[in-house]
Amino acid sequence: MPGALSVDKLQILVVEDNRNMRLILATLLNAAGIRHIQATADGRVAFDLVQKTHFDAALIDFQLEGMDGLSLTRRIRQERASLNPKTPIIMVSGHTELSRILEARDAGVTEFVTKPVTAHSLLTRLDTALVQPRAFVSTRNFVGPDRRRKKPPPQYNGPFRRALDGVFD
Repeated sequence: MPGALSVDKLQILVVEDNRNMRLILATLLNAAGIRHIQATADGRVAFDLVQKTHFDAALIDFQLEGMDGLSLTRRIRQERASLNPKTPIIMVSGHTELSRILEARDAGVTEFVTKPVTAHSLLTRLDTALVQPRAFVSTRNFVGPDRRRKKPPPQYNGPFRRALDGVFD
C-alpha cells in the first residue's frame, strides 16, 4: 500500500456472502502484506466480531446473509456494543447506481469499491481510509465520516467577502 502504514499489523474484517469474492478480497489483502484477516458471510456474525475485536478497517458487501451491509454499517456506527464505531468501512458492491452509493454514504460508509474489484481500486480506497481519514461526525441523524470530501473554502478576513473584492476598484 502506498501509505506509511505497518500493513502486517493491520486487522481487517471481510464481510462478503459470496465465497469466491471473500477469497479474492482476502488474497488481494494478503498480497499487499496484510496478514490478519477475518472473513464471514453473515452480517450478524460480523457484528459479533466487531464487539470483540478492534479492526482497523472492514470490507462489507451490500447484500449479505443475516443482515445487509447498510444495516451492519449502521450498527457498527451507532450501537454501544460496537468496539470501534469509527472503524473505516469500505462497501464492496456490484450495485453501482447513484442511489445505492448515496444510501451507503448516508449509512456511514467511508469508501465505496465497485465489483469487479481490482487490486488498485481496493488498496487505494483502503489507503485513503486509513492514511487520510476524513473527520468523523456524530449527530442525532448521522454517524460516520464527514460526507463532504472537499475542504471548505478559505475564510477571508476583513471587509471583503470574496477574494477579488476591491481588486478592480
